[in-house]
Amino acid sequence: MNRKQFVILLVLVLVLGAWGLKQMRNQSASWGGGGAAIGQKLMGEFTVNDVAQISVKHGTNEFTLAKKNDLWRVAQRGDYPANFAEISSLLLKLKDLKVVQIETVGPSQLPRLELAPSGTNAPTTVEFRDASGKAIKTLLLGKKHMRSGGQRSPMEDMGDGGFPDGRYVMAGGAADRVALISDPLANLEPNPAPWLNKDFFKIEKARTIAVNFPQATNSWKLVRETEGGPLKFAEAQSGEELDSGKASAAGNPFSAPSFEDIAVAAPPEQTGLNQPTVVTVETFEGFNYTIKVGAKTNENYFVTLTVAATLPTERVPGKDEKPEDKAKLDKEFAERQKKLGEKVATEKTFEPWTYLVSGWTVDSVLKERAQLLVEKKAEPKPEATPAEPK
Repeated sequence: MNRKQFVILLVLVLVLGAWGLKQMRNQSASWGGGGAAIGQKLMGEFTVNDVAQISVKHGTNEFTLAKKNDLWRVAQRGDYPANFAEISSLLLKLKDLKVVQIETVGPSQLPRLELAPSGTNAPTTVEFRDASGKAIKTLLLGKKHMRSGGQRSPMEDMGDGGFPDGRYVMAGGAADRVALISDPLANLEPNPAPWLNKDFFKIEKARTIAVNFPQATNSWKLVRETEGGPLKFAEAQSGEELDSGKASAAGNPFSAPSFEDIAVAAPPEQTGLNQPTVVTVETFEGFNYTIKVGAKTNENYFVTLTVAATLPTERVPGKDEKPEDKAKLDKEFAERQKKLGEKVATEKTFEPWTYLVSGWTVDSVLKERAQLLVEKKAEPKPEATPAEPK
């Protein structure tokens, strides 16, 4: 090869390299108008602190998480508080989520990726908005990628075997560019229930438990004189004997309750709260709970709650209390009363809503009076006396 041929070859290499670099840059720029190329961040520049609303929609199902007065709430659940930890985790994940693969696809391929413009194979649309409601980013979620044992490329592996390890998505408005990410984003379904803050009330140190059924003969009230002491009927009827084993299940009601969802705009006739079973609990620490239990639907009860408390402001000294112990005991008392005051303030925030509470939480206390009694053994019938021969 002479010098002239070498120079020509070098020029061709440089031209082809420049052309390839330009094509790569054009490809990267066309993906989402500032979005991501392979190995780059899916959402591009994504300032999570600017996000004040998140909308998730698929077909006619939709819910919105919105920040109001610095508190995230679920709009379709009567503005019930949302789980901030889940929202924060999602936003931080999306901020750093990278593209695994990009594919140029035609309109005919979008339905199989569940990214069709409309119809049953349309995507789940996730929109991130600022405080004014203006869209910041939009993400279209398509088919979940399923891991299998094959050696095909991620874009070719469309089988339903295995388990989800990624998802096909579109971002930035590019109508022919599909990205594969390494997270299925399983929680971004158009169901608001998982985004509710599931912190709930908790009854501690129950002193009296009363359950008043719509049918009064089924009602009962149990009392204990000391913390951890045995339960007994407040007013035992003649011939009744309380079964301690059965009573113990009802003796610590709602000690660790949770709820499945919030019922919104449901009339009392539908929820059964027009004729509820009323559970009233008084505690040794001065709390008074009134819990109304309505109808049961899909293994959950409709439940409402009110709570009040009468907390002592001064400590009663012990009989043999030493003067040197007073300061310590007064401090411990003040700290405990402060925590109890915070507890009642927190639990009163649960009052405005109607909850769907699981049956395993409620059934243990919804025992009719007869179900709390010792079962009486049937007395054996006397043997018949054989008749004397005539």
